[in-house]
Amino acid sequence: MAGQEAKNDQGRLAEVAGLERDRALLGRASTAERVADILRDRITEGYFPPGARLSEESIGGALGVSRNTLREAFRLLTHERLLVHELNRGVFVRVVTVEDLDDIYRVRTLVECAAVRGLGQGPYDARVKDAVAAIEAAVRAGEAASGEREWQDLSTANIRFHQGIVALAGSPRTDDLMRGVLAELRLVFHVMADPRRFHAPYLTRNRQIVEALQAGDATEAERLLHSYLEDSRVQLSGAYARHIAEE
Repeated sequence: MAGQEAKNDQGRLAEVAGLERDRALLGRASTAERVADILRDRITEGYFPPGARLSEESIGGALGVSRNTLREAFRLLTHERLLVHELNRGVFVRVVTVEDLDDIYRVRTLVECAAVRGLGQGPYDARVKDAVAAIEAAVRAGEAASGEREWQDLSTANIRFHQGIVALAGSPRTDDLMRGVLAELRLVFHVMADPRRFHAPYLTRNRQIVEALQAGDATEAERLLHSYLEDSRVQLSGAYARHIAEE
């Protein structure tokens, strides 16, 4: 038991140490929102895995922020369903339920498909062309990661792909909404044992979607995307349900 506690302590120290590099991102106008941005990114990257307890003292010291500022950041991320506060125990990275996962995909389908549908048929203006170029860059990054067998990088590239799809709408509010939704989805992937299994098969489909967008065919791109999301939901939801049942 003592050995396990020591191992856990070492793990927590390693988690916090990297935050010191993020301290410069806060600048002089340190705010709870900026702290939340940093922690959200770290949670999305798997730096703090689902179920991990977040230490106010360690994180606040690493970022050089007050306890009140950190607590406000925690509150913001709790509202986004990334953290959960447990009475007399502290704040933890949330563990997503199977029902949550299905709802995440419901929101993704509504928003992502609408973003593509709203383009209409091409040719597109410069803003949309830039957004499509960003999507294509995410596809290339995913292909490169797969070739190098860097499966976590592949997972990140896939998230960037879907963020790019949402950005087609040209709506900062929608971007903010989906940033939280995709971060919550990432919590699911962090507890699955084989990220390659859940991302590599979709590389070809990512490429097909971006090629349809480049051709100005939003109807075909939306059809491909809708099928993609439904197949992904069925595969991931089934695997996640089995994982939860085994815990």
